Amino acid sequence: MEKREQGVMASLGKKLLALLFMLILSGIGLCAYFHLPYDSQARTTQVDIPKGESFVTISRGLAEKRLLRCPRLFSVVARVLSKDRTIMAGAYRLHSSMSPREILEGLSSGLAVLHRITVPEGVSLDQVARILEAEGVARAEDIQAAGSNPAFFRNLGIEGDSLEGYLFPDTYYLPLGQSANEILTAMVRQFWRVYDPQMRIKQIRMGWRIHDVVTLASIIEKEASRAEEKPYISSVLHNRLARDMPLQCDPTVIYGIRFFDGNLKREDLLRDSAYNTYLYKGLPPGPICNPGLGSLQAALNPADTPYLYFVSKNDGTHQFSESIEEHNRAVHSYQKETKKSDRAVHSYQKETKKSDRAVRSYQKKGKKSDRAVRKYQKN
Repeated sequence: MEKREQGVMASLGKKLLALLFMLILSGIGLCAYFHLPYDSQARTTQVDIPKGESFVTISRGLAEKRLLRCPRLFSVVARVLSKDRTIMAGAYRLHSSMSPREILEGLSSGLAVLHRITVPEGVSLDQVARILEAEGVARAEDIQAAGSNPAFFRNLGIEGDSLEGYLFPDTYYLPLGQSANEILTAMVRQFWRVYDPQMRIKQIRMGWRIHDVVTLASIIEKEASRAEEKPYISSVLHNRLARDMPLQCDPTVIYGIRFFDGNLKREDLLRDSAYNTYLYKGLPPGPICNPGLGSLQAALNPADTPYLYFVSKNDGTHQFSESIEEHNRAVHSYQKETKKSDRAVHSYQKETKKSDRAVRSYQKKGKKSDRAVRKYQKN
């Protein structure tokens, strides 16, 4: 009896030992699987994970892209570690030299591919929409619709009829899969970060609304080519507003033309539009572009000058004047220079055409000569 019990105990001990050995081997295998990459080639692959995708489907997709083996085991490990429910949607750039552990960490921490989008100073809402569409981040029509939807942007503290003026020019890093509302919210929040308490205090002391400041800043942004001139252009606009003079700014007129062909004509200046600052005094109804920080600061801090007029010098700078007589002389002077420049360009183009004709004539004679040589060789 004792021998039989000893035999049973010995058999059970062997089985337990074998089981322990198998568990150790399984643990080593699992550890090796979890820490060893698919290969060492560092082959980069983009993986797009939409919202609501199941982890099993994600695992299969990773296996199909040859980023990991045994997708079922990967799913089990993720479930045991409670990582399968923490995966964030987005576009991920993974490579084959990453281990399953690194892939799982990357997916669960939301280290998605972020698309670098730069919104330049002075672009409009429509232009922002086209930039985002060109970068493959969002459809232009979705951005335009969200940017013109009061039910959406009223919650962001915007007073106007659209988000025009409040999409702060900056470089943004946006993951794929964001909605138009999410993208625009990020840009508006950046505006509120930049429009700091000191700027708001200055605006309140001026007796202005934020919307007025942004509208004036947008005009400064479109009128000024150089940062150092922004306070002077702001000064002219402030002075004209204080004297109840129309602003007479071409960029506002252009903004009010739905399909502008690039050529501002005299009849455009007579077009009845709320944005025509030749016909209507005061600020237009809202911003005409999205101004940068420099223009916002200039709108709040105009230079102390008596200027009421400015005209382009055709080199990116402006001539500022106090009186209409002085302004008219400056306009005449720079228009004269423009005509001289136009004549010089015309003369150059004329000479270029002569040169082109001479080259074509020479080529024609050369072809005749070639035909003569071939005819001689044939004979």
